[in-house]
Amino acid sequence: MKHVLLSLWLILIAGGWVVAQSPGRTMSGRVTSQSGDGLPGVNIVIKGSQKGTTTNANGQYSLTDVPAGATLTFSSIGFVPQELAVGNGNGQPRTTLDVTLSPDERSLSEVVVVGYGTQRKIETTGSIASIKSDELLQMPLANVTQGIQSRVAGVQITQNSSAPGGGASVRIRGTNSINGTSEPLYVLDGVQIAVGLDPNANNQNPLSNINPNDIESVEVLKDASSTAIYGARGSNGVVLITTKRGKAGTSRVSYDAYYGTQEVNKTLDVLNSSQFAALENEIYKTSVFADPNNPGPNTNWQNLIFRRAPIQNHQLTMTGGSEKTQVALSLNYFDQSGIIINSRFRRYSLRTNVDHRVNNWLKVGTSLLLSNSVNNRTQTGSTSIDGPAVTASILGAALAAPPTLLPYSDDGSVWPFGDQFNGRYREAANPIGLAKILDRITNNTLLANFYTDLNLAKGLTYRASFNVTQFNNLGDFYSPKSIVNTADQALAGSAQKNNQYGRSLLHESILTYATSFNAVHSLKFTGVFASLKNESSNNNISGTQFPNDATANEAIALATNRNVSSGRTESRLDSYMGRVNYGFRDKYFVDVTARYDGASQFGADNKYGFFPAVAAAWRVIEEPFLKSATWLSDLKLRASYGQTGNAGAIGPYQSLALVGLGGNNAYSLNHAYTIGIAPTGIPNTELQWERSTQANVGLDLGLFNNRVNVVVDVYNKRTDNLLFVRQLPPSSGYTAITGNFATIQNRGLEMAVNGRILEGPVKLNVSTNATINRNKLLALNDLLQSFAVNNYGVLQVGQPIGVFRTYVFDGNYQTGESILPGSGSRLGGPKVRDLNGDGQISVADQAITGDPNPRLIYGFSANLSYKNFDFSTFFAGVQGNQIYNLIRYTLENPLGGRNLLAGVANRWTPTNPGNEFASVLQGGRLPISDRFIEEGSFLRCKNITLGYRLPAIKGLQAVRLYVSTNNPFTFTNYNGYDPEVNTFGNSNTQIGVDNLVYPIARSYIAGLQVSF
Repeated sequence: MKHVLLSLWLILIAGGWVVAQSPGRTMSGRVTSQSGDGLPGVNIVIKGSQKGTTTNANGQYSLTDVPAGATLTFSSIGFVPQELAVGNGNGQPRTTLDVTLSPDERSLSEVVVVGYGTQRKIETTGSIASIKSDELLQMPLANVTQGIQSRVAGVQITQNSSAPGGGASVRIRGTNSINGTSEPLYVLDGVQIAVGLDPNANNQNPLSNINPNDIESVEVLKDASSTAIYGARGSNGVVLITTKRGKAGTSRVSYDAYYGTQEVNKTLDVLNSSQFAALENEIYKTSVFADPNNPGPNTNWQNLIFRRAPIQNHQLTMTGGSEKTQVALSLNYFDQSGIIINSRFRRYSLRTNVDHRVNNWLKVGTSLLLSNSVNNRTQTGSTSIDGPAVTASILGAALAAPPTLLPYSDDGSVWPFGDQFNGRYREAANPIGLAKILDRITNNTLLANFYTDLNLAKGLTYRASFNVTQFNNLGDFYSPKSIVNTADQALAGSAQKNNQYGRSLLHESILTYATSFNAVHSLKFTGVFASLKNESSNNNISGTQFPNDATANEAIALATNRNVSSGRTESRLDSYMGRVNYGFRDKYFVDVTARYDGASQFGADNKYGFFPAVAAAWRVIEEPFLKSATWLSDLKLRASYGQTGNAGAIGPYQSLALVGLGGNNAYSLNHAYTIGIAPTGIPNTELQWERSTQANVGLDLGLFNNRVNVVVDVYNKRTDNLLFVRQLPPSSGYTAITGNFATIQNRGLEMAVNGRILEGPVKLNVSTNATINRNKLLALNDLLQSFAVNNYGVLQVGQPIGVFRTYVFDGNYQTGESILPGSGSRLGGPKVRDLNGDGQISVADQAITGDPNPRLIYGFSANLSYKNFDFSTFFAGVQGNQIYNLIRYTLENPLGGRNLLAGVANRWTPTNPGNEFASVLQGGRLPISDRFIEEGSFLRCKNITLGYRLPAIKGLQAVRLYVSTNNPFTFTNYNGYDPEVNTFGNSNTQIGVDNLVYPIARSYIAGLQVSF
């Protein structure tokens, strides 16, 4: 048998050698377009080899040594590739093969949305990333920002709070402001939505009112060329959201639904009841617990506040229309219960898009979104480092609650801790009671766009657009008397009602002229006039000390103490914009943009700002010297330079002299109680825009018939005139003035790669992206090099925004060591380094010990399909950032009266002189040191989905079933609940801080998609 196999192998090798050595034929022919014109530069390759050639200027080609039975592949950018077998002709070996290529309409006409219009993808000169709905909705989403996260290079998205309806922080090419917002501008079907500065992770994200299932595509504008058309609103980047619209000649009804459950990804280990009892006895040096080994119950408070929570979504969409009228209508219901008890977010939304062509010169249409959401919140994060404040939130209370106490009394009601154990833990809060607090936000949102298109002449169009954004938030809050200790109930009960109203009215007149001439030149001019008016008002009433809980916050007049406040603001922004797009032979492109903005909130001397930009692109692939590069299917170089502004950095009236109730302005005049007002702000007529200047160089590369596409961008962005506070001498009558003093720089590299790895019965597409951004504060003001933001964070010239400045932890003081003056420590207590060597501990010994800004942001996804099955997965990660874990700062401090993290069981004692956990000290404090700074790097599997499309069913277009899991696992060394966190919401200066924010959930979902 061995000899037989060897003989067969030799025969096969010899046969293959003979075939390989047998002479092939010479093939020639002409490649033409459908019009009969010869196509130059067409790539012709022998399939399965690297041998090939290209057509000449007349579309002719000649290729030698073509084996019998070979297949030739014909490909050219803008045309559909063809594969043709050489074969025989009329019984004789064929030597001539003519081919006609059809235009690839998708390649030539693929468009991306840009500000005030669209462009063919090949024409774009700026840095623009596009995400289509099938990619965006790869996993179930509650918020559009969740779908963008780690899918676009240059964009960092942090889910500050994972509460239902919780907020996310979005940074496009870094942090660009100090006191103003760094959030991008969102444009939904022409309606502009600005997300302001919100330093509280508990607050609801306004984008939660937009249903992600309605979205057709999302474009992210990143460089100055693409964002300068939004002038004073484009400094932080722009996110364009286009919703689905009806199409002529087709009608479709679809129903999408999913249902699933959620659970907490991780819990934190705390001391059990025996360990807690021993700790209390040691701290108070008395027998708080007579028998620490048998102290009573061992309540797991985290198990009581966390739960398995349902999540569901239902979407009904109808689209269709005729040649004259197209309509899209969708109804959505989304309901997410939180993994913490009594938290829940519900959204009801209606969207309709209508386009109607009245005649050949007039078209009208509208986009309308009505949304109602109800968000039942639980307060989780604390922005304070004070222990009582931290443990007053439900997560802090659950971790710090003594495990020796009980949640409920015998009658099933919440049992306040002050009524247990002789009132010893009266200052601690029962976390079950905190969940009984009413904290509800009811939001009604209207987003509407009405437009009229006029065809004035050939190539000349005018659009009048009218946009309305209106919201009304009703906040309900009530903390009941019943959750308070019996001894304190006389003063208990607090209520609040808050009504916030906002409206934005935007008119835009858009004039567009497009033409081409001599078959090689294209020219497009866009002119815009826009006028935006913002209005907001709020009314608030609060009260404390209620007689009972019967009326909750519906009868605040019953409160003993009441307070009323109200406010109103208005602002206006007028804008003029011009843009010219020029193209030559689809090879060279130049875009020039200029915008002139005037804003009411700026100083009298700086009402207007000018924001220009220029960009150019060279499609190198069209050059003759690259026609022979058969492996190269696209190559474009881009460059841009321009300026944009940040109108969101300045609130209304900040440039004016202000008066208000600041301070204690209550007076007694003639025995009458009188409220007075006093100056609260000094005028600054020079207050102006925060202005960003950005240069960008980009490369678009396509390989192997565009099976692999690479996009690389390098940018340098400098933001000047940043708002910052300058201290004033007391003789001025004011303490400080806000002015344009500071400067920030962001420089970075972005790369995105997409590949069609497998084609045929098995299809595999993969995509990945990576971002490197370096942020640096270049200046604060003439008098300052550093400014303390809080106890552990600092703004320091030459350093990134948000760095941590703390003491350097150096273990614990051991027996025989001298305790340095100023340290406030003790034997076994924490020791910090004397960095300046002066023999004492002071603020001068603090140093930069951490940076919350990632060194690398990345993401990758894969989509695999075979027949009716589809599988997808998506990963996101960051590398090289630090997190200040304030959880540990509070819950590793053995001061008594609250439970602590489990590691404290290994605290310092004379017989256990460790250098990690400090010795006990009643009422003691820990120093703010780098001991609590941890690596925040993580790689998270965001989603895994497996779907199956049912075979054809009569009366149905398609039926797909799927199962999905979100956040199934995370690789990280971080010790908190989750490394993707920020207690201070989208703050610019306080980032990477974890003080018990609502933790992330793992979910398991089953879904159904049906279309008729």
